[in-house]
Amino acid sequence: MKKRTLPLLLASTCLLAAACSRQPAEPPKIPSADSGAAPSQGIKYTAPFKDGKYDPPIDLSTIAEITSSTTFKNGETMENNVHTKWAMDRLGIQLKYNWTAPQANKAFETRLRLALSANEEMPDVVAVRNTQLANDLIDTGKFMEVGKLWEQYASPMYKKAVNEDPSMWYPFMRSDGAYAIPIPEYSWNDDTILYIREDWMEKLNLKAPETIADLEKIMDAFVNQDPDGNGKKDTYGVAFGFRDSLNAGMASASWLFGAYGTVAEIWNQQPDGTLAYGSVQPGAKLALGKMKEWMDKGYIHKEAALQDDSKASSLFTSGKVGIIGGPHWMTLFPLADLQKNVPGAKFKAYAIPKGPDGKQGRKGNLNFSGAVLINKNAKHPEAFFVYENYLFEHFAWPQKGDEFQYQFKEGYDYAIVDGKPTADTNKIPGGRVIPQKYTLTFEAARIPSSQMEAYANLAKGNGPTNQFEVRSSLIADAPRLQAATVNLELKNTSYRENFTAPPTKTMKSRGDNLKTLEKDTFAKIIYGEAPLDEFDKFVKSWESSGGSAITQEVNDWYKSVKKK
Repeated sequence: MKKRTLPLLLASTCLLAAACSRQPAEPPKIPSADSGAAPSQGIKYTAPFKDGKYDPPIDLSTIAEITSSTTFKNGETMENNVHTKWAMDRLGIQLKYNWTAPQANKAFETRLRLALSANEEMPDVVAVRNTQLANDLIDTGKFMEVGKLWEQYASPMYKKAVNEDPSMWYPFMRSDGAYAIPIPEYSWNDDTILYIREDWMEKLNLKAPETIADLEKIMDAFVNQDPDGNGKKDTYGVAFGFRDSLNAGMASASWLFGAYGTVAEIWNQQPDGTLAYGSVQPGAKLALGKMKEWMDKGYIHKEAALQDDSKASSLFTSGKVGIIGGPHWMTLFPLADLQKNVPGAKFKAYAIPKGPDGKQGRKGNLNFSGAVLINKNAKHPEAFFVYENYLFEHFAWPQKGDEFQYQFKEGYDYAIVDGKPTADTNKIPGGRVIPQKYTLTFEAARIPSSQMEAYANLAKGNGPTNQFEVRSSLIADAPRLQAATVNLELKNTSYRENFTAPPTKTMKSRGDNLKTLEKDTFAKIIYGEAPLDEFDKFVKSWESSGGSAITQEVNDWYKSVKKK
């Protein structure tokens, strides 16, 4: 299969003709990847700065989104923890949280939008995962152009990470520059593979699936042959949680759509080089028909449309579901809970199945996970770079002896046992928590190519060749490396979102209505409340209600960046 990737474009961009409020006289330039001055040389600070820190300390205000995987210990909170103490002690930056809110049920996004509606003063730094939300923040006019700051203050390693895929700037560009800094993410980090209950496979003498048909035989056995041995018909074939998206991080359905040559909810590249919305392609109809069939047969939990990915994942970890799709990192969280909840249970990573025509696909993550915006009124706008530069220079690519050489903090995400580091939660007093998740940029600092390259080497049985691989080896147990190997073997099957510009004109006016139409129609088809042919009516309605105009706008943008 031809690899579906986000174009890696190095040139400056005039990409936003369809979305910008004004046309530039010349294309706006993507912030430079040149390393420029070292962070300790030629830098101007807005407060006394000595020996790598502000002295006296300065305040930097922010807000935070708390995910389900963000946990605490020792009585700590988001506002007061090992990370905030580190920022103060190491950098002289006192992080002040105006407020925090959970990610669940979009509570953080709702709280932030309410703040915007009430014209509340924004904090100095805002980091968001949602590209649409980032663009809405940019459009308020409350945040500064950051390209010049980037070129002056970003460290060489920070620039290296972003320069691995300069197109990650695209969603945040305007006619006069960049208004948000992309947060680099590990490549292939969230791409879906399958996890299957290996003890059930062994008990029922089932073979590894290669196709959708093979997988259906396994699901039927999981539902009808009492794999847990309790004498009840209370198990399910596959976990889907599509309350928020068919492409949820965990319990994703993207691999099913990929088996029919499309991925819903994103813009897929077509054989002729144009972009088309995956949810209105013929393959989407076939995938929906298969989901309905599986729902009718009891392979899917009846409440899948009401469940987010965490809830759907809990069905697997509680022993009620035999198959779940998700990233390679699920081996550690949450799938490790399976053995705790179900003694003797085992799982194993498998490749996503091929469709009837041999197609294979899944949604792939972009090389960025969100963006950081800096308030126009921030007293110390360079402070974010002081903070993030240190993380990129010492956490993203640690050297032996660095404070982050093993993980973030001893006693939190690792321990030293008999003179050796370990990330085994059972060997860390009070259990393992992950302080990286407390950082302003969600996971401290990441160089896109680094993680999978490290796993590929470790999976060969080679010893670590650098300190990053030493650190990776602490969490790269046998299940993780097996899952990572499967993931890498599938890297050419990933469909990545190809439209990364701000919303087009018609998206802004009609996008929400089209999304509601799509979600309602798909749910009705899956649950049998509407015939499968309702999909054809949906496509016509989508096209006539703004979809055709959006498709033209998206492709106008795509042509403009491909020329660069």
